[in-house]
Amino acid sequence: MSDAAVRVLLVDDQTLVRQGIRSLLELAPDVDVVAEAEDGMAALAAVREHEPDVVLLDLRMPRHDGIWALEAMSESGYDVPVLVLTTFDDDALVFRALRAGARGYLLKDVTLEQLTGAVRTLASGGTLVQPSITDRLLRAVRAGTVPADDLDDGVGPVQELTERELEVLRLVAAGFSNREIAHALFLAEGTVKNHVSTVLLKLGTRDRTRAVLRALHVGLLG
Repeated sequence: MSDAAVRVLLVDDQTLVRQGIRSLLELAPDVDVVAEAEDGMAALAAVREHEPDVVLLDLRMPRHDGIWALEAMSESGYDVPVLVLTTFDDDALVFRALRAGARGYLLKDVTLEQLTGAVRTLASGGTLVQPSITDRLLRAVRAGTVPADDLDDGVGPVQELTERELEVLRLVAAGFSNREIAHALFLAEGTVKNHVSTVLLKLGTRDRTRAVLRALHVGLLG
């Protein structure tokens, strides 16, 4: 294993699931699973002991669940990036995880390439939310299953977006990836990435999902 490998903590109450994810991650030469935990309390102890670069966290666990773990890590001053792996059968639960500070969200049916890519993204300081999850959250908000008053956790006032930035924002809200946005708007993917970064800055948010939620809250998306 490389000295530069991303150190990962797996947190899931199902032993078979943890073993399966570990087996997949061990196929990547630059990812090292340093510990496993079966609930939030064990996860907190493992973060303290092993100092992982990224935590892969299930939300539904007995006793101390994923939300408890997120809040406990924050209260304890641990700034380790958390990637939530979910089956997404509870909109409100995933929204609570978003509010509690998770930096990435993937469904458990992702490919190895998607999983390792997400781990690397979070380890390098980025955030990653699957477009399907963003779309699901928006539908939940519009259906009223997630309180609208809880949407706006952005920093500072919203700055005016250009027409192009609004076009990009609408496609982000529709679940498009940067590559798909580039294809739709006949732009280079790097240009789209720059537009997305500017949108996040102007909305005072740190990731795409929070940007879309805040945009919805302030009326930019109707």
